[in-house]
Amino acid sequence: MDSFSLFFTTALLAGGLYWFVFFFGSAERKGKRAVDLSGGSISRDNVHDNYKQYWSFFRRPKEIETTEKVPAFVDTFYNLVTDIYEWGWGQSFHFSPSIPGKSHKDATRIHEEMAVDLLDVKPGNRIIDVGCGVGGPMRAIAAHSKANVVGITINEYQVKRAQIHNKKAGLDSLCEVVCGNFLQMPFADNSFDGAYSIEATCHAPKLEEVYAEIYRVLKPGSKYVSYEWVTTELYDGNNSEHVEVIQGIERGDALPGLRSYDQIAEIAKKVGFQVVKEKDLAKPPSHPWWSRLKMGRIAYWRNHVLVTILSWLGIAPKGTVDVHEMLFITADYLTRGGETGIFTPMHLIVCKKPEA
Repeated sequence: MDSFSLFFTTALLAGGLYWFVFFFGSAERKGKRAVDLSGGSISRDNVHDNYKQYWSFFRRPKEIETTEKVPAFVDTFYNLVTDIYEWGWGQSFHFSPSIPGKSHKDATRIHEEMAVDLLDVKPGNRIIDVGCGVGGPMRAIAAHSKANVVGITINEYQVKRAQIHNKKAGLDSLCEVVCGNFLQMPFADNSFDGAYSIEATCHAPKLEEVYAEIYRVLKPGSKYVSYEWVTTELYDGNNSEHVEVIQGIERGDALPGLRSYDQIAEIAKKVGFQVVKEKDLAKPPSHPWWSRLKMGRIAYWRNHVLVTILSWLGIAPKGTVDVHEMLFITADYLTRGGETGIFTPMHLIVCKKPEA
């Protein structure tokens, strides 16, 4: 090979690697870049140790059944996965039914807007997003309803990310983010005109505890809407494959334990709510919510190569490859849960706090 050909080939490979590392794979143009992957609030030198610590929770299962252990467990998980979620999925950390002719981004927005429409709130009302993540749903809901949205998340890093996104979107006047535990919210009684949670209360060790807190902060006559992760009527606890799938979802998503669909309304009633509506939004005629996971397999391998390169170069923290692999394995369990119909991430419940 002559010197010109060698130079041209080397430049082409270097340019391709630069483009692949610095620009490829971002879920949203304004979202997280691959080169900025981190461990959230965890120092880069401790990411791998915290990943091992996360898995240690499952070696001591009784510990994650107690309320005092769960916040640290969930906080560790979101420090590990937040950047990867943003980079590979987007700013809304949840699923939505596929809509023919609509992009995943549009389907997600429509799913979020439906939640606030069910609250019957007006512009200027104050509502709470329970478990807001980096605020994707909050921003869509604030823009759609013109309500003032207060989000709460256990993870301090997510608060910072949400505040950045709120400002970039020009919605920081409508969106406020608070770092706190949704089992002990720092808000006064009867202070919100509505509340919603989108695939977030599944992290609570006892659903009645978070429902009781939501009930407390809502004004009388106000509504609460939730999309819950549950096992369906098709789940058989004596079926080893079913058990494997559900346990795989729990391990890969920081869940103390999935609840059954028939427990949700009873728990809501137990804390004082009136149940207005209950429906599994994943059932036909809805189109599969898990299709996005299946379609993303090629993207996973592409991204995994990139994460491996970034880790080898020292750009991504040690342990990032392990976290990314964990999420891919979990995606397979989620897909199997959807295909078999034993799991749904969008069991809708609409509740109302009785008038005083």
